[in-house]
Amino acid sequence: MTKAEVANKVIEKTGLSRKQATIAVEAFLSSIKDALRKGEKISLVGFGTFIVKHKNARNGRNPRTGEKIHIPEKKTAYFKPGKAFRETVNR
Repeated sequence: MTKAEVANKVIEKTGLSRKQATIAVEAFLSSIKDALRKGEKISLVGFGTFIVKHKNARNGRNPRTGEKIHIPEKKTAYFKPGKAFRETVNR
């Protein structure tokens, strides 16, 4: 499902205009991005939790050449679905 399709679902359920629905979806997504950028945990009851995980630097290997490479540390977004969300998906 694309962002435009999500906006269409918001239009169907709320009766907002296309512009208002698109702004609402964009605002929601940007608020999640901003919170994750700050390292905050986002918990949506019944849906799931977004957190930032840190991955340590490590040594890796180029599979094509066998050359050893250094992989720098990084942060990555992680989503853990809530119990109600998992149950809905598994039905």
